[in-house]
Amino acid sequence: MKNNILCLVVFLTSFTNWSQEQQKDSLNNPAEVLDEVLIKSVRVEADSPITHSNLSKEELATRNLGQDIPILLNYLPGVVSTTDAGTGIGYTYIRVRGSDASRVNVTLNGIPFNDAESQGTFWVNLPDFASSIQDLQLQRGVGTSTNGSGAFGASLNLLTDAVSETANAEISNSFGSFGTRRHNVKFSTGLLNDHIEIAGRLSAISSDGYVDRAFADLKSYFLQGAYLDDNTLIKAVTFGGHNITYQSWNGIDEETLNTNRRFNPIGFQYDAEGNLEGFYGNEVDDYKQDHYQLHWNQKYNNNWSTNLGLNYTYGRGFFEQYVDEWYFENVLFSDQATLSFLGVDPVTVNGQEVTQTDYIRRRWLDNDFYVINASANYKDNNFDIDFGAFYSHYDGDHFGEIIWSENPIGFQSGDRYYSGNGIKNEFTVFGKTTYRINDQWSAFLDLQGRFVTHEISGLTSARVQLDVDEDFNFFNPKFGATFQINTNHQLYASYARANREPRRDDFENGITTPEQLDDIELGWRFTKNNTIVNTNIYYMWYRDQLVLTGALDDVGNPIRATSGESYRLGLEVDAEIKLLESLSIKPNIALSTNKNKDFVAPVDGVLANLGETDISFSPEVVAGNMLIYQPPVKGLQVGFLSKFVGEQHLSNLGNDELVLDSFFVNDLNIVYEIKNIPVFKSIVLTGLVNNIFDVEYESNGFSFALGDIEDNQSPTGFRTQYFKGFYPQAGINFLVGATLKF
Repeated sequence: MKNNILCLVVFLTSFTNWSQEQQKDSLNNPAEVLDEVLIKSVRVEADSPITHSNLSKEELATRNLGQDIPILLNYLPGVVSTTDAGTGIGYTYIRVRGSDASRVNVTLNGIPFNDAESQGTFWVNLPDFASSIQDLQLQRGVGTSTNGSGAFGASLNLLTDAVSETANAEISNSFGSFGTRRHNVKFSTGLLNDHIEIAGRLSAISSDGYVDRAFADLKSYFLQGAYLDDNTLIKAVTFGGHNITYQSWNGIDEETLNTNRRFNPIGFQYDAEGNLEGFYGNEVDDYKQDHYQLHWNQKYNNNWSTNLGLNYTYGRGFFEQYVDEWYFENVLFSDQATLSFLGVDPVTVNGQEVTQTDYIRRRWLDNDFYVINASANYKDNNFDIDFGAFYSHYDGDHFGEIIWSENPIGFQSGDRYYSGNGIKNEFTVFGKTTYRINDQWSAFLDLQGRFVTHEISGLTSARVQLDVDEDFNFFNPKFGATFQINTNHQLYASYARANREPRRDDFENGITTPEQLDDIELGWRFTKNNTIVNTNIYYMWYRDQLVLTGALDDVGNPIRATSGESYRLGLEVDAEIKLLESLSIKPNIALSTNKNKDFVAPVDGVLANLGETDISFSPEVVAGNMLIYQPPVKGLQVGFLSKFVGEQHLSNLGNDELVLDSFFVNDLNIVYEIKNIPVFKSIVLTGLVNNIFDVEYESNGFSFALGDIEDNQSPTGFRTQYFKGFYPQAGINFLVGATLKF
């Protein structure tokens, strides 16, 4: 496998050297066009038969005051975003068409960002990354072939800052509710000697959080060096971040929600009699992640171009936790405070035998991720062909350390009480073609072979031996057609298949079966004068879909279960309408039905076939609108943003009591740019008032069975009791900022 990749690299390198002697053509806009080659193989064109939305740097900038990318994408069709701390800073998540973030394939310059083992995306490790994005594309459904884990709800690909031809710099500072601050500096040298650019960014973000103690201390950087000529672009990019975040992933119960919405039940410390003494102050996630990318884009003539990408990602960090003996035994009913759990024999302290103890542990991740990505493009008047290969290698260590214990149990600071390893390799080959049959018809074909090996060894954090050696071979075909009725109307239809392997915690729960999805999309696009309307119908049929059960593991990760057959059927409409010269609206709505077929689960003491039930966390209605007004004052823009999310089931059981209420929130966004002033090119003032009507709402939640109790009214003689948890979001809050551009 590695030899195949090496041969491809050698071929591309040789072809490049030959081409540099042969090329005679030049690009009209070499920097802009060659930058786009970075992500061409994972993106689609405007008239492609793939349902998608684009966001530009300028659109992101209007609300970019330090909140994470899922929050900035909140107003795209079918998107639901949420945050643990309630402010959009720290741990934030995105769902698209009811699929959680681990099922949204994310690439940065064509390189996978999803963690290889958990398949999740942790934006907290790249704070303020929106400040270094040139543009992004969100493809809903399976979309086109991409790199990394399969897209089961959507794929999101981001292009980092393009090469700037002119020198520039800017300083941004913002402040807001709950002690929120964001400071960054950016610069670009412009093209030196018409060929070389160096650009960078440094950022620091801090917030106390809406939820008690849910503070975030985030730092990040972005540095880019580029070489450019008429036909060549070479970019060396490094970026990363360091997050220290007090955890709030446990949410709160319904009673606490009604009495103290901001309560945080993490870090409890009790005395031996069960009296609350306080909270551990360092129950934090402390993680660093550094990305190193090298991209070589080459145009050979008017038809041929290639892209070669290399990546190394280094991640390391820990979650620190105070294990309180009384709390773990009497509230969590867990044995993790016992010496036997730690693999230690009872010890004698002051003449008393000790079998459990308070201690502080750190659960570590230390991983390396290597990628090589190569693609070629051929384009003429009729054909647009992309083909290439992708290889990645992930090596991740999982281990736990005891850094303190109340009683002497034989551990020295840093001693490990569990250790495991995961190795995952992926090799992908793909070819995709758009054929323009005539002025009205075009056809699209996309074929991908994806080959994954995953090996796991050692102990889990629960000190259970886990040995996995699985191979997955997937073939993912996609095809479609676009019909241009006239200059105003366009129709498209597509079919796509995706397959997806289980993630690490699925293996821990005994799940080894991959998932499969067939996605059919039918769409209509309308463009006339000042109106753009996109409408599509989708049908997504799953086999062995891993749905969220509603329950969480001991570090707040959602637990999944196989649902057998299931489907999602929906209608999505989004538009951009200019009502007046100074007034426009951007409404969208997603209507869907999301069902498990013949769902089986333990209920009231028996294993029951519940028939057709609603898929968890999949609202039937998601709607948004952006009302944009540009008054006569030059440089001023006012936006009124609205978002409605319908009811969400917190389980797959069809239980109407386990439901997250719908919510409707509104934000006010003001941007004023002052130009033609001394010293600065411009000054941009930005204001954002979130949840302007101070709505009390919860954007996420969880549920799990507490157990069965006797009930004579139940046919089985038992009734299952359930627990509901919630993640409350902040009421009215604000962010204001100023950017000085040089």
